[in-house]
Amino acid sequence: MYPRNAIARLAVAAALACGALTLAQPASAAGPFERGPNPTDSLLEASRGPFSTSDQSVSSLVTGFGGGRVYYPNDTSQGTFGAIAISPGYTASWSSLSWLGPRIASHGFVVIGIETNSRYDQPASRGRQLLAALDWLVEDSPTAVRSRIDPSRLAVAGHSMGGGGSLEAADDRPSLQAAVPLAPWNLTKNWSGVRVPTMIIGGENDSVASVTTHSQPFYESIPASSEKAYLELNGASHFFPQTTNTTMAKSMVAWLKRFVDDDLRYDPFLCPAPRGTAIEEYRDTCPHS
Repeated sequence: MYPRNAIARLAVAAALACGALTLAQPASAAGPFERGPNPTDSLLEASRGPFSTSDQSVSSLVTGFGGGRVYYPNDTSQGTFGAIAISPGYTASWSSLSWLGPRIASHGFVVIGIETNSRYDQPASRGRQLLAALDWLVEDSPTAVRSRIDPSRLAVAGHSMGGGGSLEAADDRPSLQAAVPLAPWNLTKNWSGVRVPTMIIGGENDSVASVTTHSQPFYESIPASSEKAYLELNGASHFFPQTTNTTMAKSMVAWLKRFVDDDLRYDPFLCPAPRGTAIEEYRDTCPHS
C-alpha cells in the first residue's frame, strides 16, 4: 500500500500532466482550405488582397464559351485554390467587369472572366457557358493555372443576364460551392431548386432588373434551408458592378471565402448582417453562424 504522501504526489503529477495536455491543444483548428491572413475590414476593403497575382488571356477557340481572361495567385506554398467563373451581361464584354478579376484572385482564388459566345446570349446559355468555363479550368487550362485549382471547390457569378446565368448554373450543378448573381436578370422567377449557397446583390435604383421583380423574388424563392443572402446597395443603378464597388466586393469575397474555402473566419462579415450607409437592405438566413 502506498503512503499518503506518495499518493498525493502521484495525484499532483497526474493533474499537471493532464493540464499540460490540455494546454497543448489549439483553441480551434484551422480549416484545411484557409488561405491568407486573418481577415479584417481594412483587408476586405482594400483594392487588393494579400496574394500577388498573374493573368493571361483565354483563346476564343475554346469549346463552350467565348474565351476571356484568367487570374490566379502566384503563391503555390499554401495548396490549391477554389475557382470562380464570372459572366458579363447582355451586350457587354468581360472588360465591363475586369476590375473584379485581380481583386478576387488576390484573396486566394483562380478567377476566369468569360467572353460569351454572343453578346446577345440569354441567361440559360450564359449559365451553360459558365459551367463550360469551369470545366475548361479544371481539365484543359494551362498547367500553371490548372495545378492551382481544387476541382471540388468551384463557384459562379455574373452581372445582369450573366447574373441570371449564374442562377441557371447553380440550379444545373448543385455541386457548386457558391453563386453570386449581381443585379441578376432572368424571366424565370422561381429558383426553389437551388441548393448552392447564393448571395444575390441588387441595386436599389435598378431600372433594368428592378429588385422588386428580379433580385428580391429570386432570393425569396430559394429555400430557407439553403444558405442564402440578399444585399441591396443604397442608390445603386443596374450598372453598379461595372465600376469599383467596395461594399459589393467586400461581401462577395467574404461569401466566397466562407463557402468555397469553408473559412469560418469570414462569418462575422456576413452574420450578423453588415450595416453601413452604402447598404439599403441585407437579409441572410445565417444558419452558418
